[in-house]
Amino acid sequence: MRYFMFCFHSDLFLLLQISDLFYIPDQWPKPTYDFNKNSLTEAKIYLGRVLFYDPILSADGTISCASCHSPYSAFAHTDHDLSHGIQDSIGNRNAPALMNLAWQPVFMWDGSVNHLDVQALAPLSHPDEMASSIDSVVHRLKEKLLYQKLFLEAFGDSNITGENTLKAMSQFMLTLISAEAKYDRVMRQKDTFTVMEANGYRLFKIHCGSCHKEPLFTTHEFANNGLPIDSLLQDFGRSKVTLDKKDELKFKIPTLRNIEYTYPYMHDGRFKKLSNVLNHYAKGIKDSPTLAKELQQPILLTSNEKVDITAFLLTLSDKNFVFNKKYQYPKEIQE
Repeated sequence: MRYFMFCFHSDLFLLLQISDLFYIPDQWPKPTYDFNKNSLTEAKIYLGRVLFYDPILSADGTISCASCHSPYSAFAHTDHDLSHGIQDSIGNRNAPALMNLAWQPVFMWDGSVNHLDVQALAPLSHPDEMASSIDSVVHRLKEKLLYQKLFLEAFGDSNITGENTLKAMSQFMLTLISAEAKYDRVMRQKDTFTVMEANGYRLFKIHCGSCHKEPLFTTHEFANNGLPIDSLLQDFGRSKVTLDKKDELKFKIPTLRNIEYTYPYMHDGRFKKLSNVLNHYAKGIKDSPTLAKELQQPILLTSNEKVDITAFLLTLSDKNFVFNKKYQYPKEIQE
């Protein structure tokens, strides 16, 4: 496998081969992230990895990024439908899976964050998540000899800043690439689908592929998929950001990669199983002015066809990603 780093200069797109810090899988589009403004290094990635797992980021030292984004759940959270924060606070959305972030133009279910380098500010400052601030985080980090050492190694300066803290965290998240599922092996002609998986793939391309576009299995766009609004949460999605009624009930289309590990599903985690999701598209869609055109008619599937689509979706499970030790909390710091 070939590994690359990316530099952007005027209209030129250059590929520079570097170790194994980042790579573009075969047949994937170029990333949207501008690496020229935050070039990857092993020391910065490592610092970001340590920060990701450290509850020092939260106001009371109990919640880390990994609290809601577990590597064993493809950096999602299987225990709660809604994210949990300090002092047993409960948020209003499900924690999204973190993978292939270099290809995402915007972040959060409503697209309220437009750059990965500042994405961490949202959970850091949210009163129902970490309830802190970047200034408070920097103050706490400066008191730790470990971080003085790690920032010196990463940035050549032991002075800890908010900008460098955020850039290091985004560097770690950029390395979370999932592209080694059975589906990927089949596309590279290194494996073959079973009869059920092949039929599920055919059905998927007919009924699901326009929104969950290969190879990322998302368009990164926003859509109203016909979910009845939760009367308690009253979450209208994208329109809260754009203040445009045309965006009401639209949420970012999530990737389906590693969907086996990222339950519960939807922006509010209302569905526990893939069968619940398929049943929604068959008979649970609620009509509204902003409903996606692809869902104006229900997706009619037989029981066997649902089984086949599920079989295909399971080929998107990437165990190398989920159980990759380089994404887990550093063993040497644990010790």
